Amino acid sequence: MPSPAESSLPERAKEDQGETGAPSKNALKKANKDKEKAEKAARRQEQERQQKEKSEASDTSKHLYGLMPSTSDSPANLPKQQFNELAELYDAKEDQEVTVDARIHNARVTSAKLAFLVLREEAHTIQAVIAEGGRNQISRQMVKWCGGINSESIVRVTGLVKQPKEPVTSTSISNFELHVEKLYIISEAAQMLPVQVKDCMRPPPMNDDLKEEVETDAQGLPIVSLATRLNNRILDGRTAANQAIFQLQSGISNLFMEFMNHHKFTWINSSRLAGAATEGGAGVFEIKYFDTKAYLTQSPQFFKQMAIAMDMKRVCEIGPVFRAENSNTHRHLTEFTGLDFEMVIKNDYHEVLSFGEKLMLYIIRNLQERAEYKRLTKVVDQVFPGAGDFKLPPGDEAQRFTFAEAVKLLNDNGIEASEDDDLSTSLEKALGRIVREKHNTDFYTVDKYPSAVRPFYTMPDPSNPKVSNSYDFFMRGQEIMSGAQRIHDYNQLCDRMRKNDPPLDPLSEGFRHYTDAFKYGCAPHGGGGLGLNRILQFYLGLPDIRFATLFPRDPGRLAP
Repeated sequence: MPSPAESSLPERAKEDQGETGAPSKNALKKANKDKEKAEKAARRQEQERQQKEKSEASDTSKHLYGLMPSTSDSPANLPKQQFNELAELYDAKEDQEVTVDARIHNARVTSAKLAFLVLREEAHTIQAVIAEGGRNQISRQMVKWCGGINSESIVRVTGLVKQPKEPVTSTSISNFELHVEKLYIISEAAQMLPVQVKDCMRPPPMNDDLKEEVETDAQGLPIVSLATRLNNRILDGRTAANQAIFQLQSGISNLFMEFMNHHKFTWINSSRLAGAATEGGAGVFEIKYFDTKAYLTQSPQFFKQMAIAMDMKRVCEIGPVFRAENSNTHRHLTEFTGLDFEMVIKNDYHEVLSFGEKLMLYIIRNLQERAEYKRLTKVVDQVFPGAGDFKLPPGDEAQRFTFAEAVKLLNDNGIEASEDDDLSTSLEKALGRIVREKHNTDFYTVDKYPSAVRPFYTMPDPSNPKVSNSYDFFMRGQEIMSGAQRIHDYNQLCDRMRKNDPPLDPLSEGFRHYTDAFKYGCAPHGGGGLGLNRILQFYLGLPDIRFATLFPRDPGRLAP
């Protein structure tokens, strides 16, 4: 506390006040400076406003560009506008007027009178030219505005198709360019993007460990890691290569459906929920199902077989498959898409094996021969060299080996393998290299696997119970399908389940409905499950299955 004497002392005058309390010279000087700055800024703003108004008044093409009016603003009685797709412009005609909706891949202004854009739609790109003058009297303001549009913005462009003096090598449509007459922004992208689409167009690191590490190539340009691509999948997915990859994936599904429809299969949609961990109980996801537990199915296997027991002679489906396996490899996912089929056997189980081989030959040959799929494969090849070199010899028969023959082929080439054990991943890859070299094919099948390495429902070979009526399909030395004849006799199935390691109770709640299907009588049958993601990966030779999956799920990824 201050003493009475101290409290009676006069207070020190404030720094910005004089003795009479008036502002000091410094304060007045500062106030004058602030006033001058504000007046100067106001004059500058007024000058800019006047210049803008003058520019707009003299802008002869201001009605030809800008933000796209809302579709709700268009009178209902106006005729609907006709639109083109960039894919149509490969075969366009000189001076043809077109209107396209596309993204700005990049934009650059070369002078006050000239700007260039690259427009992109899916895997297709074309150069667009905005030049002062022309029949619409394009203004310099329009040239400047168009050249400053943010990359990845969606625009609507109307223009004339023209042949350039020289082919445009930087775009997929090289023999034509588009001379812009109107341009409106439909949706503007942010100026700053977490990753540039053009950077994602360069080849990724081939030995990516799924970590976000910054790398650069010899020119100092960024190399975008797989992890960065997946974390920014929306932008990464816009590259021409990714557009082509997933159009090819759609193509594989379509070819599968074509083949199945031609052979009069019935399409089914089985459940992905089960009340018990079936097929041995390993590798299943447990989920909460109201007041009890449920499990995501490992495959539609049981449901396909029960459909056969319903007298559906041939069934197929496309759907998700879940595997709770903590495998962080280039070919494993915890969720993938399965192409499944099951069919009644009339004579012997090789009917099913031959059917599966013909199915795969149909898919691969059409990928190689149809013009659209060939074009898409060439697009992928620009980023993943070798995408188009999948080997498949002519003819209607696939290269087939028994398991014993495959083991002998490995042993004859100095690679140790046993007829009693399943083939490891490294042995499968080695076999693929040998088959390619000796038989000039990247697709083959292996038949008659040891019974000990197959599921309990696999039919043993009646002449040799140590081997089974089962098979795997391979592309580039890696498995894409597992299939077999199934046990259709109730007593035989129950006996196999009880002898399984670990033993399985055929009367338990998890298996009762499945085994009952055979108690009521079921025709001999077999089938298989193909992995769509793996077919795409190995056909194109992609280094990781995540490149062949739109939104991959693995032990470390649940988003996006």
